[in-house]
Amino acid sequence: MLPAPSIPLPDSEAPPAPLPVAGHQFCAPYVVPLTVTKKALSISDGDFVITDANGAVVLKVKGSIFSIHNRRVLLDAAGLPLLSMQEKVFSMHHRWEVFRGDNTNAGDLLFTVKKSSMIQFKTEMDVFLAGNTAQQVCDFKIKGSYFDRSCAFYLGNSAAMVAQMNRKMTVSSVLLDKDTFAVTVFPHVDYVFIVALVVILDEVHRDKND
Repeated sequence: MLPAPSIPLPDSEAPPAPLPVAGHQFCAPYVVPLTVTKKALSISDGDFVITDANGAVVLKVKGSIFSIHNRRVLLDAAGLPLLSMQEKVFSMHHRWEVFRGDNTNAGDLLFTVKKSSMIQFKTEMDVFLAGNTAQQVCDFKIKGSYFDRSCAFYLGNSAAMVAQMNRKMTVSSVLLDKDTFAVTVFPHVDYVFIVALVVILDEVHRDKND
């Protein structure tokens, strides 16, 4: 269980009930502050380390070394695979699919993430849970400016914020030119799910200026 820091919430109310996507065990009844750091020097592309308020590693992301697909695996601190993230080939909207564990079986699909529109001046992405097969209305939405490393995560098309992300400036991030994000996950929201969205945000936007 992650430590329970005392952090005030913004004006928007947090979800009253748990919102598990990866699992109920990842929904804390308090605000979860995380630091997501993209490793600058790594053999594989897309490696991240996620730490809690005390600096302890809680999650890791391993990138693919040689792969046709853009693929990332999110691990717990002990190295157990929790989620697999894979970009859909030839997708016009930069669609990513996320599966439970270290596999890409259709039965283990948890959610899909894609750009809300092909041409964007501000970041806007839609998240569809696996059960939402019609994908007419999103289950979660990401809005903001990835160029400024400032984005908010919302429940569907509502104003109910479930998490937020901002750039975190540290000495090592400046010297090593690596991205570090401060991520605040609101009470009862699945923090593993939010971390996966942050990683996908980086993958979609890292070669672009939107």
